[in-house]
Amino acid sequence: MSARRTGPGAACAALLLTGCAAGGLGPAGEQLGAPAAAPDLEVQTVVDGLSNPWDVALTPGGTALVTERGGRLLAHDAQGTREVAADLDDLFVGSEAGLMGLAVSPEFDRTREFFLCHATRAEDGGPRDVRVTRWRLDGSARAAERTGTVVDGLPISTGRHSGCRLRFAPDGTLRVGTGDAAQGENPQDLGSLGGKTLRLHPDGTVPDDNPFADRPGSAAAVYTLGHRNVQGLAVQPGTGELWSAEHGPGRDDEINELRPGGNYGWDPVPGYDESTPMTDLEKFPDAVEAAWSSGRPTVAVSGAAFLEGPQWGAWDGALAVAELKNTGVGVYRVEGAGITGTTRMEELENDYGRLRSLTLDEEGALWVTTSNGGDDAVLRVTARPAS
Repeated sequence: MSARRTGPGAACAALLLTGCAAGGLGPAGEQLGAPAAAPDLEVQTVVDGLSNPWDVALTPGGTALVTERGGRLLAHDAQGTREVAADLDDLFVGSEAGLMGLAVSPEFDRTREFFLCHATRAEDGGPRDVRVTRWRLDGSARAAERTGTVVDGLPISTGRHSGCRLRFAPDGTLRVGTGDAAQGENPQDLGSLGGKTLRLHPDGTVPDDNPFADRPGSAAAVYTLGHRNVQGLAVQPGTGELWSAEHGPGRDDEINELRPGGNYGWDPVPGYDESTPMTDLEKFPDAVEAAWSSGRPTVAVSGAAFLEGPQWGAWDGALAVAELKNTGVGVYRVEGAGITGTTRMEELENDYGRLRSLTLDEEGALWVTTSNGGDDAVLRVTARPAS
């Protein structure tokens, strides 16, 4: 089923009580209406003085783990903020690569396991690959031991387009959003893990029901292909469906609903031709069209999270997406496989610079990381329905 197109009339009908304020582009480039009754938000700085914090994940006990792209792993809780001792001596940091995505195991209470996605370096100091590794956190959240590799061999070149977002799905599988390493052949090559989303068991084995499970080698881990640089993954409450946010070239950042075996149409060959459409329907007529596209210019979408809970009012169930270029957070109303409205979190607009990751905690508050390269922060955004 392709993404549902919603013209201006359809958007107005869907948002009868709100009018049709402009606020984004649908798959055909049409303007969309804005969701109603924005909740009142309060923004608190939880940790500051950071450098490019990349991701946040919360343990069941309330400890926030934070990655910095330069290689630090931090923990924040009632005991304060501290660096977690973790052996990342093989880390490669360059361009967009370094210590990136983070996910806490659904079995953390039993195993104390969490997962990191990071670039590694070769013996000559250059980049080797991007990989997902498994770790065990000690009881005080002051040290972590690497216990294994879930998947390695994700391609890397200079560090550009290295991905790498991690999310657990309701079925217990670990999902990995990867970048194409700015190498044109990767997104459509099932022999490459670049420009894909992956679906794996936490021990690194491949589920038997993966769409390409019968293919040899790394293709078996592939869930979707034809991506440019997946920066956000979010699980939709109620449905368990996964959505992605990814960077376009000079146009067409995309938000996509991920469908098993789906081809999302990025194929910048020969070479690395960035004038190629993000979703090339002439070359791939069956490619999955974006649920939302930025058009021109791009906004550099990044981390994504579905908002959940009555405190979000009319935004309960909406998809929030951070932006690195527009320096804010967009909020998207999702209906089925389409997006029918978009607005913005005014309290975050332009005040905090580039925003990288979004994580919802057990209380329904949204954790946000800034990504300005200096004096960065972790923010916590709480909501209450509009009065």
